[in-house]
Amino acid sequence: MPQADPITYASYLKVPELLELQQPKSSPEEHDEMLFIIIHQVYELWFRQMLHEGDLLKTLLKDDQDELAFATLKRMLTILKTMVSQIDILETMTPISFLSFRDFLQSASGFQSAQFREFEFLLGYKRRKTLNHYPPGSMEHEALARRIAEPSIWNAFCEWFSTRGFEVPGHLMDGTSDEPTTECPEFQPELIRLYREHPHERALCEHLVDLDEGIQEWRYRHVMMVQRTIGVRMGTGGSDGVGYLRNTLFNPLFPDLWAIRAEL
Repeated sequence: MPQADPITYASYLKVPELLELQQPKSSPEEHDEMLFIIIHQVYELWFRQMLHEGDLLKTLLKDDQDELAFATLKRMLTILKTMVSQIDILETMTPISFLSFRDFLQSASGFQSAQFREFEFLLGYKRRKTLNHYPPGSMEHEALARRIAEPSIWNAFCEWFSTRGFEVPGHLMDGTSDEPTTECPEFQPELIRLYREHPHERALCEHLVDLDEGIQEWRYRHVMMVQRTIGVRMGTGGSDGVGYLRNTLFNPLFPDLWAIRAEL
């Protein structure tokens, strides 16, 4: 029987294959297009990892493994900080250098990132109309359809919360909604009671607030980077560019955790 090739750093990480994935479209090749490609490929890898961690977080909450859930949230927050800091690198690219290859992107746009939409759905920011951007039967459409039908992290948290003896409206746990999470005023008195009387559970809530705030920070930095780079031009792929991105700002993922602040 022939022996398998020994595992090396390059073979384990598929380095040769990885380095074949950066294929600029500009001709002659514009220097900054390589940076643009690598940054966005890295974002897609981070999105994949955030989905991986988010799925684990749901399982840990369901299995009542608090300490591991805390550790997973901490990892997600650390990854998110890295994602935000990558915008600093993108901002070293001047508007002139981006415009030198922008037309070669044709209809390609970050708006089309299915993994980021999956991550939004996982967090509870679901919108069924998002599926219309991907052809039925495509890998992206199927992944999003699965995510929209699954309970979100917020649903998992609410179920975990109910196991602590708190009253939780049933619709917050069933995960059947295909719309963004909205405030639930009848749930808020129980959250206030938790914050006042249960410091352990309160700490988990604050980690979720940190995650929510981090996503909002990433959105804001993204908007400002795009505005700095292309101004008010239409985005690639036909999106409204900065106008569309601004509409995504300051929409909390877990609105009940923000609404109770004035009552604590």
